[in-house]
Amino acid sequence: QVQLVESGGGLVQPGGSLRLSCAASGFTFSNYVMNWYRQAPGKERDLVAAITRDGGITNYADSVKGRFTISRDNAKNTVYLQMNSLKPEDTAVYYCKGQLGLRAYWGQGTQVTVSS
Repeated sequence: QVQLVESGGGLVQPGGSLRLSCAASGFTFSNYVMNWYRQAPGKERDLVAAITRDGGITNYADSVKGRFTISRDNAKNTVYLQMNSLKPEDTAVYYCKGQLGLRAYWGQGTQVTVSS
């Protein structure tokens, strides 16, 4: 069955870094655009970053540009989110999503907490 499993979340101090991973199985990963979303308590789920199937094009929310980097390894069926210079406002549950046309698969999320 289709699975997207995020990992790498945790508690980090402001200014710190984390690297999230999302391991995919059960579908042809290289055919899917991959995205990272996040949802803070009481807020909507927002798109953070996206990457095309071959990794050639990436897009970022303005709030994370210059601090976050999305990448993928199609040989490992994994997408990553490197997060640097973390701020308290980055605190949220982070989700990965695979999208092919109208078909979308979501992971279960990983908590990122930025606090001193």
